[in-house]
Amino acid sequence: MVRENLEAVQGIIEDACERAGRPGDGVTLIAVSKTKPLELVREAYEAGARDFGENKVQDLLDRIEALPSDIRWHMIGHLQRNKVKYIVGKVAMIHSVDSLRLAEEISRESLKRQVETDILIEVNVAGEESKFGICLSETVSLVEEIAKLPAVHIRGLMTIAPFVEDAEENRQIFRKLKQLSVDIERKNIDNVNMSALSMGMTGDYPVAIEEGATYVRVGTGIFGERESRR
Repeated sequence: MVRENLEAVQGIIEDACERAGRPGDGVTLIAVSKTKPLELVREAYEAGARDFGENKVQDLLDRIEALPSDIRWHMIGHLQRNKVKYIVGKVAMIHSVDSLRLAEEISRESLKRQVETDILIEVNVAGEESKFGICLSETVSLVEEIAKLPAVHIRGLMTIAPFVEDAEENRQIFRKLKQLSVDIERKNIDNVNMSALSMGMTGDYPVAIEEGATYVRVGTGIFGERESRR
């Protein structure tokens, strides 16, 4: 099942890229494996997936321990400062940085471990109270502050769009994040690169790709409906 789903998602990504006049290799699929058994994650790996995302630090650490070392792990969930020390040096990218204090902790731990850490700034474009992320109007000033930190590199922006029945409803959300990334890029801030846009999930990733996503985070579309934790 997982192999077939993965191939279907990759086909949808290619179609969306074609509609947008973008190269198909310009979008990285992150397989979001939260709450799923290891066997399914291994199945995705054997089908060719190499980028995986986790929401929780402990799940991430357990999977890193159990799965092949060539997997690129992405921390996509809310990250508490006291958990930073466990994942720095072990993940390809942290997608969910939304405060200076969190970035400072990532910088400290990176220096301690003598590693460089790539991050994305999480923006709450829709202004949903239930979601984490910096608001649109405060993003530029946060970027400017984080850019001064050693051993941390801003590679772009991330957002979690609202859950909607019609993906078209989120097009403006994705468009605003893309425009914000363009505006920041134009400022030529040292240590800031806006090449990455992490946006779009199972219900709306084709629309996100049409609006410029370079990372899409797909869980249900690959692994099936999410199982609740007991």
